[in-house]
Amino acid sequence: MTTFSISDEFYLDQKPFKFISGSIHYFRVVPEYWRDRLEKLRLMGCNTVETYVPWNLHEPQEGQYCFDDGLDLRRFIQTAQEVGLYVILRPAPYICAEWEFGGLPYWLLQDSNMKLRFDYPPFMEKIERYFSHLFPQVNDLQYSHGGPILMMQVENEYGGYANDKNYLRKMAAAMQTAGVDTPLVTSDGPWHDMLENGSIQDVALATINCGSKIKEHFERLKTFHGEKKPLMVMEFWIGWFDAWGDDHHHTTSTEDAVKELTDCLAQGSVNIYMFHGGTNFGFMNGANYYQQLAPDVTSYDYDALLTEWGEPTDKYHAFREVIGRTVTLPAFPLSTIIKCKGYGALRAEARVSLFATLDTISQPIKSNYPLSMEQVNQATGYIYYRSAIGKARKIEDYRLINCMDRAHTFINDQLVRIDYDHDLGKTNTLDLTAEDNALGILVENMGRVNYSVHMNHQYKGIKDGVIVNGAFQSEWTIYPLPMDNLSAIDFSGTWEAGQPSFSRFVLNIEETADTFIELPDWGKGFVTVNGHNIGRFWQKGPQKRLYIPAPFLKEGENEIIVFESDGVTGEEIIFHDQADLGPRQ
Repeated sequence: MTTFSISDEFYLDQKPFKFISGSIHYFRVVPEYWRDRLEKLRLMGCNTVETYVPWNLHEPQEGQYCFDDGLDLRRFIQTAQEVGLYVILRPAPYICAEWEFGGLPYWLLQDSNMKLRFDYPPFMEKIERYFSHLFPQVNDLQYSHGGPILMMQVENEYGGYANDKNYLRKMAAAMQTAGVDTPLVTSDGPWHDMLENGSIQDVALATINCGSKIKEHFERLKTFHGEKKPLMVMEFWIGWFDAWGDDHHHTTSTEDAVKELTDCLAQGSVNIYMFHGGTNFGFMNGANYYQQLAPDVTSYDYDALLTEWGEPTDKYHAFREVIGRTVTLPAFPLSTIIKCKGYGALRAEARVSLFATLDTISQPIKSNYPLSMEQVNQATGYIYYRSAIGKARKIEDYRLINCMDRAHTFINDQLVRIDYDHDLGKTNTLDLTAEDNALGILVENMGRVNYSVHMNHQYKGIKDGVIVNGAFQSEWTIYPLPMDNLSAIDFSGTWEAGQPSFSRFVLNIEETADTFIELPDWGKGFVTVNGHNIGRFWQKGPQKRLYIPAPFLKEGENEIIVFESDGVTGEEIIFHDQADLGPRQ
């Protein structure tokens, strides 16, 4: 019988075992490239792959479950086993990961009393129901059943959020009830009270997350353990993520990372975060909020060992050399041929204003007051509110009450102002000059906060209402715009400069390859390629080009649709053979 256990050390089939692992998030990589990324991890000398599991993708609407195509977690794990890798699975309902709402599904917020990540019975009931669908996908892939899964994690960095030990214990028990018999771990920062808050040492091994001073932090972990237990950095941060508005693409020192990796392997085990970051396709980037909103860019390159598009970096080769001092490095040919290609510039074949096609892409809702995205069963994207506000006059008090994250105000379909983050809720004035006037408000969900206390206040759109001259405005028509049905756009409609719009391009190619799209002189929006939402762009950077993996393309005609929200529409788009993530640090 195969066994994996944790006592004074990790033991695999009764023999001491050292994790040399790397993080790959299957949901940030097209499934056609899973094997390539896993093979490159194995070739670097790693014996394990670690991945999070995003609840919000696997249960996008309450009671609807997805475990196929790019969400086929089972196939990802089986592929890892075929490549020769063990697996650390981190299936906690909360994953952080710089991911939309930290992996929590938006519909949790439809309970106005919801207490996230606490022993709140309705929250626990939803987790247990989700676990009853998730774990049957992977239970027989645990090592004790002949599969590659060696460990699973309870929650994630919980000590940086709260210290509800009843919640943690019930989480562990729920996993075990659902069929988990693999050893459990927790992971927390080694600072402040995080280890004390987030650990349940009689149930799960405590591990740490950090990017430097590993010798020092291992001493802290030894003291915390109180007895001899294996030391592990569950997230060895070797890079960092970028937010819109950063002045550079974050990179870290290879020399410093190599030193820390060497120190880590000398005393314990490691999981490299990230080995391969991948891409925040669609609207799935998360955000941080400290002094201000900081939504993450589309690329999750992370200055990882493989680039966003899967190319080994100098850091990869340096890490491989260090790992080669500990294990014998494998050698085998890669099974996937990947090319990068530039396809040149394209001009739009059709263009239509959002307002001219609203009724073809959205079913309007009538309400006396604005409804948030959550109230109309919408997770991400945009939402548009329209109301008649009467005759010509000066509006001295115009306010959006409890509105997030970015709002465009229109009078008679003409853009008046754009408000973002701290500006939302402030008092402004409007000048109405027409005989009859319509107020329109387009609100974008820029990505729900994925870490810390602001997670409790992530209602998107307008939650409370709109003040017009001191009073709440009523009688609204609301258009949910998740932007998941762009085939319904009516490009025969009118286009007017300065309005939000859709532009359609046709790319004819003879060979598919990875490529990178640049949108010179465009403002802000997102791009779809043959129906695949490849993510957001924003002229403020730092990211300048979006990654398009070859599996999203086909030989012959490819349809590219660009939505631009700010009325800043360029004349062309350009396909390059190289990325541009912005100036390096």
